[in-house]
Amino acid sequence: MTPQEILKKYELALASQDWKSVEPLMHENVCVTFSNGTFKGLKEVEGVFISNFASIQDEEYKISNLHWAYISDTEAVCLYDFNWKGIIEGEMCSGGGRGTSVLVRENNQWKIITEHLGPFAS
Repeated sequence: MTPQEILKKYELALASQDWKSVEPLMHENVCVTFSNGTFKGLKEVEGVFISNFASIQDEEYKISNLHWAYISDTEAVCLYDFNWKGIIEGEMCSGGGRGTSVLVRENNQWKIITEHLGPFAS
């Protein structure tokens, strides 16, 4: 698979709200930064994803406006917009922002090693 295919698969995995679909796309040393903190390593990242999945019911997640800033045989960097909507505590909620993902290729497989999500620029 290409980095582009992995990021598309990641978008679909997030929309499924199933950690078992997300985990194979993550590097064991993954580092993820959300608005509520930075989470390092597969176990910490698993915990925050499962918590997020549990708090948002019927979530729809979309990635758009992808810009591949760098792609080599072993690394790739992508910037994008993300948007989500779903039900939190019985109320429809939505949000979005800008994301950056760094992918590495090891053992002939692309994995996400870093993801940083933040607000849209003002």
